[in-house]
Amino acid sequence: MYGKAETLELLDREGIAYELYEHVAVYTVAEAVAAGIPHRELGAKNLFLRDDKHRAYYLVCLPDEKNVSLREIQERLGSRRLSFASEQDLREMLGLIPGAVTPLGALNDTEGRVEVVLDQALVDAGHLTVHPCDNTATVLLATTDLIALLCRHDHDIRVVDL
Repeated sequence: MYGKAETLELLDREGIAYELYEHVAVYTVAEAVAAGIPHRELGAKNLFLRDDKHRAYYLVCLPDEKNVSLREIQERLGSRRLSFASEQDLREMLGLIPGAVTPLGALNDTEGRVEVVLDQALVDAGHLTVHPCDNTATVLLATTDLIALLCRHDHDIRVVDL
């Protein structure tokens, strides 16, 4: 199971360049802003969603400042009706708690049940900041490095203009 230490060790082992920022636990974008985490313009918020039949799960990552409705995400993904997944699903599938949701959590999805979706704007920005499976730290890394890492660990990434 990847927690903060294991995630940072993996980034080091795989030679992925990153900047680490330790901070108080943050649970929302507003709290992250208040904590003064650097590179605010590259911040990513993450939504753990499921369809109404509990068959499809999505970890959607988009810029902090972007507001998109669940209906819009559903339409762009071609999904059934979406809602937020439960805390239990978050814990069981990604090994995360609310507030620590991150695309790096997909490393804990050994069954491949969760599809990672990145907003095109994050790819275009070139870098993003995400939690390393713990909401007391944030890492800045290249978006291409994140995609390559997850692909090497058997997770396909869908890039969508949200």
